[in-house]
Amino acid sequence: MTPNGALIIEGHIQGLSNVRALGEMGVPVYVADCTCCLAQYSRYCTKSFRCPPFLSEEFIPFLIYIGQSENLSNWLIMASNDHIVEQLSKHKEELIPYYSIVVPDYDDLINIVNKKKLSSIASAVGTHVPKYCSSHDLKAAQLLRYPVLIKGCTGLSFYKNIHKKAIVADSFSNLLNETKKIDTSVDYFIQEEIHNKEGIVISFTCFSIDGTIKSYWMGNKLREHPIRYGTATFAQSVYIPELVTEAKPLIAKLSYTGICEIEFMLDERDNQYKLIEINPRTWLWVGLAKSCGCNYAQMLYNYVNNIPTIFPDNYKTGYKWVNLLTDIPYAIKAITQKKLSPREYFKSFHGHIVHAVWCWSDILPGLILPFLSFHILRKRR
Repeated sequence: MTPNGALIIEGHIQGLSNVRALGEMGVPVYVADCTCCLAQYSRYCTKSFRCPPFLSEEFIPFLIYIGQSENLSNWLIMASNDHIVEQLSKHKEELIPYYSIVVPDYDDLINIVNKKKLSSIASAVGTHVPKYCSSHDLKAAQLLRYPVLIKGCTGLSFYKNIHKKAIVADSFSNLLNETKKIDTSVDYFIQEEIHNKEGIVISFTCFSIDGTIKSYWMGNKLREHPIRYGTATFAQSVYIPELVTEAKPLIAKLSYTGICEIEFMLDERDNQYKLIEINPRTWLWVGLAKSCGCNYAQMLYNYVNNIPTIFPDNYKTGYKWVNLLTDIPYAIKAITQKKLSPREYFKSFHGHIVHAVWCWSDILPGLILPFLSFHILRKRR
């Protein structure tokens, strides 16, 4: 019998990684994206579809139509960005007759993607978070240690409006000036900046069932764009035992089921790892976790299909991941700003390197990338 397959929604780099991870298992994989994407050129992509914009009213009816016309009953849906997760969560009851969906219920999802609510939940269970206050509580804002960050309660919506992941204010007067520039419709809060000279973000990632972590993997961003508070362009696998202690009670409190990425940063003032955010899905460099022995796509697929899984209890560290499309230009920018030396840049490529797109066993996406690069960069701005 042909096994149940998977529908990957959005086929950028992480979508491509998940297509390869499942395709290598012999799982039929379809890809849906609202634009031309890399994953549709993978040898493991059985069929691809051009879908309506993810936030449009037509998106969910499109998924239902595909589920019916392609007979995708019990097929796994994997989302590649927060807007898709939100849509699947909102419309879970409508979609369950056609797919297997592993996303939090909508009320639970809001507690995760709303950074202010998440900070409150994390504090209550003992997970360390930077001090924060509401956008309108200027009295509390005066008592914070500066610099502070102005952050969107929901990061993707904030970025769409402000075109920045966060705004830094180095004094209370500076904070007042910056907040005056923000549209009143944007929901944000104010949080102490984590004091870390290198600005290295650590990702604790896991697969859990009903709040119990079955397997985990950790990596850090060595380079990112923008240069701070950005998306990874170069990363490596690491192991930091303290993060297990930080993450376990939070995952348990959320009763989380599925894959997630929890971002932390070490605050050098008190030597504590502090929570930044949770992404309730796979992340851009999920392919590095797989190369290290932690195949999250396989875990999720096995879970929805009731396939017994031996969860790995360790993984390879020191492996590195690079997205050359973004790493080269942003490395040049960092070098010109004297935040990175040419010697450090070339030295970073020593050791085992996992490429974001290029793969000898699946070469077409890598060959297509130069032709799609302008389109992808414009889309990701």
